[in-house]
Amino acid sequence: MTQTMPAAVLHGIKDLRLEEVPLPSAPARGEVQIHIAKVGICGSDVHYYEHGRIGDFIVESPMVLGHECSGVVSHVGEGVSHLKEGDRVAIEPGVPRLSNALSHYYMKRGQYNLCPDIFFFATPPDHGSFCSFVNHRADFCFKLPENVTLEEGAMIEPLSTGIYAARVAPVRMGDTVVITGAGPIGLMNLLACRAAGAANVVISDMVASRLEVAKHIGATQVVQGNADELKAIARELTDGRGADVCIECAGHPSALDAAIGAARPGATVVLIGMPPNDTATININDLIVREITLRPIFRYNNTFPTGVELLASGKVDVKPLISRRFELSEVPQAFEYVLDNRETCVKAIVNVD
Repeated sequence: MTQTMPAAVLHGIKDLRLEEVPLPSAPARGEVQIHIAKVGICGSDVHYYEHGRIGDFIVESPMVLGHECSGVVSHVGEGVSHLKEGDRVAIEPGVPRLSNALSHYYMKRGQYNLCPDIFFFATPPDHGSFCSFVNHRADFCFKLPENVTLEEGAMIEPLSTGIYAARVAPVRMGDTVVITGAGPIGLMNLLACRAAGAANVVISDMVASRLEVAKHIGATQVVQGNADELKAIARELTDGRGADVCIECAGHPSALDAAIGAARPGATVVLIGMPPNDTATININDLIVREITLRPIFRYNNTFPTGVELLASGKVDVKPLISRRFELSEVPQAFEYVLDNRETCVKAIVNVD
């Protein structure tokens, strides 16, 4: 019996190889082993592929990529009762290690995404899920109903960012929301805000093709890179007030300025996109006078059950965001495809099983 499995391993900048790696051992207590079925290519995967690092996270040794994933439970570890072999699951990629008092503190507060010691698929030095099998904490694996496909299950991870943003803002029924940036995360935020009850969602981007997708999935209006127009539309929709919630997903200082400018007094501006130089200039006096709340978020927490229910109920449809499908053997070509089609590719999905 073979003791290896195929995996997509990043060895350096644009050096992604399909090679054999050891199979995982039997799952430990509280874990399940999962036969990976579908994996989405995330912007962070592409960033590691193109640059070899994201901020302080540096690929210093070969690393399996991939973290947006779903699969089928193949082996159940001791002490796991809510899952069984054959269950189809969405996999939340970040698991607190609880190795120190600070991690326990944030876990108990329900803020496990802020634990200082956390395992996260394909974040150096942790291996990811572009491979046949992984072992994972069962508590972070979520059974999919029969009417939710494994492809949809893999997309709960990026959808979770939108769910978390809508939850912490919060987006309320009847709100007008402005989103800057119509990449995959911005579009997921659009879907989540609609599901949360927003009456209007206005989204901006520099790329016309992304805005076409946004219109297709429910944007009230779209704006192609014009901050004054964005501000005017937000006020037109709200009797002159401005947006109740703005969500910045572009990671560019001008987009942050546009989001703050479109916000009404007393609004919340959620920060998701990270500026490339880690800095942005903000008019603090404007924030004070208008009582604008800036609410940064990091990943998400306690969102996967909501994602499963939104997909199962039909409140959210992520299928229109799938741009192309690849096989595991085509992963290097898939990454090049995403790089070459940044403006038109929303989500590439890899079939692993």
